[in-house]
Amino acid sequence: MEFEEFCAAAISIYQLEALEKWEEIASTAFDHFEQEGNRVISVDELARVLFDLSYANIPSSIVSFSQGFNPLYGERNIIPYESNNSVQIIMDETTSSGFHSKLMYAHGYFQTSLKLPENYTAGVVVAFYACNNHKYPFHRDEIDFEFLGHIHGQKWILQTNFYGNGSTNRGREERYDLWFDPSDDFHRYGILWTDNRITYYVDGVPIRHVKKVDAMGGDFPSKEVSLYGTIWNGSDWATGGGQYKLDLSYGPFIAKYSSFVLSGCPFDDTRTTVAQCDDYYLTNWVGLSSDMRPEERAQMHAFRRKLMTYSYCYDRKRYAVPLPECVFNSEEFRHLQKFDPWTFGSSKRE
Repeated sequence: MEFEEFCAAAISIYQLEALEKWEEIASTAFDHFEQEGNRVISVDELARVLFDLSYANIPSSIVSFSQGFNPLYGERNIIPYESNNSVQIIMDETTSSGFHSKLMYAHGYFQTSLKLPENYTAGVVVAFYACNNHKYPFHRDEIDFEFLGHIHGQKWILQTNFYGNGSTNRGREERYDLWFDPSDDFHRYGILWTDNRITYYVDGVPIRHVKKVDAMGGDFPSKEVSLYGTIWNGSDWATGGGQYKLDLSYGPFIAKYSSFVLSGCPFDDTRTTVAQCDDYYLTNWVGLSSDMRPEERAQMHAFRRKLMTYSYCYDRKRYAVPLPECVFNSEEFRHLQKFDPWTFGSSKRE
């Protein structure tokens, strides 16, 4: 399909022409689908992507793998494809592998479309994350998506977490089921990070929102980061708490990444400060609030009440006093109590 045909189809189901910068929105959506190859696109999927792009208030142009990234390790197992727009990374009996962004960024919106390995994947961890460990090894910041491999008959588990200033002793993990099989097809995973919020998105649905509060101190990520995609052996902890180990006879394990969005303020030590990047967003992210829109918040709570399986905010065995950014939601708490009464306590009255 050519771009003009795509626009005609898009406008017929979504009034793009009424939107500001509609051509830019349509172009970004076209790039998104084109990089994933020739496949059938449903009306619902097209409408959802256009909605996400038009309401995000975030610049979101697609970059190719070769434009935005370099190999990190296991280079022989990093295979660009589709004219270097996309990449597959492999873990086999010789090595795991990963890539990192060519630039560092101080705040931004970062996204990839990702298809996870199929079949039995116990011990396999696939990640998309922002981190600066190479620059600040003792005071690192990190914001991550991690997919924790599964055994037959069980699902992939998605974990999110973040650290600021090396605060790794205060883990802020949350885990979730997904409403789809992430090994069947590509799905979008995005991180919105500003000076006062972190929001995680799956296919445009916000699944977690962290609002910075003063009491967090340095625990909120604040320094420039690189973006990473990795696949590695997490047998010690990833699947069933380490009960199920990596079995290389099911390999090689292949994760495919595509449709990268690196919509951040490029950071250069010689001429950039984090404050300058904040000014960049005030100019370029007009309308972006420190909080979520009501419709986003409703989407997020619907997801969390149904599919969240762990949150540090409700784990009193781990934190007798919840960490300062935690916001108590009674419906989320009751859901977790039913899912895991050992960790979160029974919801039944004694």
